[in-house]
Amino acid sequence: MKTQADDFVAPLCRDEIAVVDKDHHILVIEKPSGLLSLSGKNPLNIDSVHFRIKQLFPSAMMVHRLDFGTSGLMVLALNKAANAHLTKQFQNRTVTKRYVSVLDGQLDHDEGVIDFPIAKDQFPFQKICRLSGKTATSHYQVLERLSKPIRTRVMFTPMTGRTHQLRIHSREIGHPIVGCDLYGTEKTRSMADRLLLHAVGLEFDHPITGERIVVNSPCPF
Repeated sequence: MKTQADDFVAPLCRDEIAVVDKDHHILVIEKPSGLLSLSGKNPLNIDSVHFRIKQLFPSAMMVHRLDFGTSGLMVLALNKAANAHLTKQFQNRTVTKRYVSVLDGQLDHDEGVIDFPIAKDQFPFQKICRLSGKTATSHYQVLERLSKPIRTRVMFTPMTGRTHQLRIHSREIGHPIVGCDLYGTEKTRSMADRLLLHAVGLEFDHPITGERIVVNSPCPF
């Protein structure tokens, strides 16, 4: 059943945000699964990455987001100059993001590219649409083939950053992400108690020094 924006109330997330790296300009964190990136319109959804981080770092600004169910690496800016520089990097697609995920079933090929344009649908869904959708491209590489039940562990490297991109692309090729509440099946939703999608790698240029920053996070599943 599709819901309106204010109907969803996020369950309490007891897991903490971990600070991975920090200086005067940037903050790299690990977001837990089950925590919003930004507080929602519903006042019951005030808890979020943004809300928590602002208590500790009042100048912090969000540069990008991770889905509610996705865990892993995020970078935040700690001043306006850093925010402008990092935002431009995301817009120019010079930031590299890598995700580990577990998909239902057995993929036919060891690697490949998924290329389906994505458009907004009735909230909170996205849809594949070749008429109005925006370009969305995801590279995948098989890391492990699992059995009992049959699943495939993959590394995703999205070349674009559309909302729900990896979740809807996985569904579209017939292998939804295990634990996905929006684009999975009743079977795949029951196979895990969370979305099995974790941002394991993040690469970007430091907004002040220009140094290429490479951060990795171990996958928790």
